[in-house]
Amino acid sequence: MKRLFDPAQALIILPAAVLRRAAGNTTKMTDANAPVILVVEDEEIVREMVCMDLEEAGFRVREAANGDEAIRIIRQSTEDHAPLQLLFTDIRMPGATDGWSLAEMARELKPDLKVLYASGFSAEQNREVPGSVFISKPYRTSLLIEKIRQLGAV
Repeated sequence: MKRLFDPAQALIILPAAVLRRAAGNTTKMTDANAPVILVVEDEEIVREMVCMDLEEAGFRVREAANGDEAIRIIRQSTEDHAPLQLLFTDIRMPGATDGWSLAEMARELKPDLKVLYASGFSAEQNREVPGSVFISKPYRTSLLIEKIRQLGAV
C-alpha cells in the first residue's frame, strides 16, 4: 500500500521567535527604551505565543502564569523602580487572584499602570479599573497591538 503523505517529507514553517525560543535563545530583539508589558496567562502555549508576538512587535515582555506570580513581579518592579507600562491579563486563572483583582492590586502599587484584559468568557461580570480596555479571546495580534497603542503604552 502506497502512502499519500510521507511525514518525513513534511515542511513546517515557524516564526523566527518560535525557533529562537525552541533553541534556547530567548534574546529579545528590542530597544532598551521599548515599553515593558507584563503578560499574565495561565495557558502556557497562549502565554508563549503572545509574548513572542509582542517581542516581535518591539516590546519588552515579562510573563507570569497566574495572578499571584504577577503581583510578585509588580511589587518587585515597584521596589526596584523598574519600568512596567502595561499589564495584559487573562481574567480566569488558577490561584487566589483573578485578573480583576490583579489589576486592582496592581493599580494600588502602580497607579499609572495601563491595563488590558482578555477573556474567552462573555458572561464575566466586568470590574475593569478606570481607563482600562477589554478584548475577547480569541484575538489577532494586530488587535492586541492596536489596543496597547490605544491605551498609550507605546
